[in-house]
Amino acid sequence: MSKKHRIVVGLSGGVDSAVTALMLKRQGHEVVGIFMKNWEDDDNDEYCSSNQDFIDAAAVADVIGIEIEHINFAADYKDRVFAEFLREYQAGRTPNPDILCNAEIKFKAFLDHAFALGADKMATGHYARVRHNPQTGLHELLKGVDNSKDQSYFLHRLTQSQLSQSMFPIGELQKTEVRRIADEAGLPNARKKDSTGICFIGERPFREFLNRYIAKTPGPIKTDQGRKIGEHQGLSFYTLGQRQGLGIGGIKEKGAQRGGGDHSPWFVARKDMQTNTLWVVQGHDHPWLLSSRLQFDDASWTAPTSPALKDCFAKTRYRQADAACAFEALGDGGYALSFPEPQWAVTPGQSAVLYDGEVCLGGGVIMN
Repeated sequence: MSKKHRIVVGLSGGVDSAVTALMLKRQGHEVVGIFMKNWEDDDNDEYCSSNQDFIDAAAVADVIGIEIEHINFAADYKDRVFAEFLREYQAGRTPNPDILCNAEIKFKAFLDHAFALGADKMATGHYARVRHNPQTGLHELLKGVDNSKDQSYFLHRLTQSQLSQSMFPIGELQKTEVRRIADEAGLPNARKKDSTGICFIGERPFREFLNRYIAKTPGPIKTDQGRKIGEHQGLSFYTLGQRQGLGIGGIKEKGAQRGGGDHSPWFVARKDMQTNTLWVVQGHDHPWLLSSRLQFDDASWTAPTSPALKDCFAKTRYRQADAACAFEALGDGGYALSFPEPQWAVTPGQSAVLYDGEVCLGGGVIMN
């Protein structure tokens, strides 16, 4: 952009947002950093890194020469994201809270605060891009240039208004280039390890965390042949395709269906909420783990209307390769995707996100 703007940057303490702020500052923009605190239930917990993250973000702001403000969105996060996260798990589904966090906190509550500060634009360290299409007049959400880091999947619920106000400067870069820029600029977090996992859980054991909020309801673990081979702790604690933590590693099932065998690993294949039964199968390519069709609802499109195309590509989980599919509107607010190549462990609660080449069209929550 040739015009200079007042841009508010979400500084997380990580290297991606740090380089975002640095790049914009070097371009001559007036840059203000904001550190968002979204979780405070266990500030002193060994897995909670928000205090250290703020120290890192403040150190970056000092080196770059920008102001930084500490904002607490924990109450909004608990109401808009965490409550929905628990409802979905209690219903036996596996939600993606980072998608909801982007839509409800980073690009809603945070965006509102940024413009209250007089911002012209808001920027984050996401690996994605925004492009204005002069032919349609629409703002398009594009994949990041670094395919291994692309985060458009997590941003697919952004609207035209949100996209028009947002910037993703590092979306044009490879991660290695981001590290190099940070290192050469002497940023204190240039080599800081990337954060992983859900923001409020951090690196802690997931089942241990969920156990605080959802009661255990033990029930049978059964094979596809109906044999009980163990007991689960509660269906909320398992997800389709899960292989670890089942407690049945040494048990073998004779006469397993195609894709299995006596020594094949076990995978969670189905969760029956009515009978409180966890169904497991042997073999990564067992038929119960493969789906040629899915339905989704709660759809959100980056354009004002749903896509008009019939053939596109989709991801049914993050880090999955784009899969060719046929797109169909069902007429009741729901949609369906049909895949020539069956998809593995399609999971209710996760998001199906549609693409037309490098353009992210939006998506919705998988129902079945």
